[in-house]
Amino acid sequence: MFRALVLDQQDGKTQAQVRTLEESALPEGEVLVAVDYSSLNFKDGLAITGTGKIVNQFPMVPGVDLAGRVLESADEAFSPGDAVVLTGWGVGERHWGGMAEKARLKADWLVPMPQGMDARTAMMIGTAGLTAMLCVMALEEGGLTPGAGPVLVTGAAGGVGSVSVAILAGLGYEVHAVTGRPETEAYLRGLGAQALVSRESMAAKPRALEGQRWAGAIDTVGDTILARVLAETCYGGTVAACGLAAGFSLPTTVMPFILRNVRLQGVDSVMCPLSRRQQAWQRLARDLPAAALGEIGHSIGLDEVRDYAQRIVEGQVRGRVIVDMSR
Repeated sequence: MFRALVLDQQDGKTQAQVRTLEESALPEGEVLVAVDYSSLNFKDGLAITGTGKIVNQFPMVPGVDLAGRVLESADEAFSPGDAVVLTGWGVGERHWGGMAEKARLKADWLVPMPQGMDARTAMMIGTAGLTAMLCVMALEEGGLTPGAGPVLVTGAAGGVGSVSVAILAGLGYEVHAVTGRPETEAYLRGLGAQALVSRESMAAKPRALEGQRWAGAIDTVGDTILARVLAETCYGGTVAACGLAAGFSLPTTVMPFILRNVRLQGVDSVMCPLSRRQQAWQRLARDLPAAALGEIGHSIGLDEVRDYAQRIVEGQVRGRVIVDMSR
């Protein structure tokens, strides 16, 4: 028997309830994992509240992240007792996810826990941190170096944004953070942001080209803010786009691309190949300042997830929310 947060539908509305289930209820997979921690991401919030069309088959256990220990494995790549981490692959959307004390998963989805990292730390990082590191790697591959000039992070107080700020600052970049919440200033400066930019100023509709301000940028929100970021990016700069919290439209022109040689690089962490995931996790173990993790994450229990899911959808959650299965 194990506890899980289960999503169901009643009269077209999503219902979320913590239940006790038999192990036989778990879906197919080669590896049975005892989940120590999961985490609450924006996508999880959409799924749990039914705000977004994330889940199309019910019942479903949400949770796109998990970290724990292997209990059983039919795949020679893993043995009982191995510490593992999982993010993405449609888990929590099409396959039962991490908001449970146990999960049965495909072996190909699992990454061995990086050396020196534990399950709680891995979930402080989670999908948000993996996405942030993939964005940083995209900027580096676009030629960005710490001395090139200011790097902008939008949605900076959110999960991806917070980790992005911490990583970039730790690597020596001059980080400017966009936030619509003035009360997060001390938090963002503590992570290493050297300047704050108001969300309102970035949400103003841009001209085709604006003054050059950013050597590179990580955008987590999309829509008009991303259009302004592109219009303000310096010649030869790269913008890594990974989110759509403000919308999925992109009201821009080709001008930044053909007159300033700007690169817009999409970043996906859901179906990211295993080799690149492993590279990103190793970079996270090395390049994410340990001191930042205490600022970024705080823990809740499984019974608190429904409340926090509503709060994260409403933009009221700062940093990372860790779901501790022992609470």
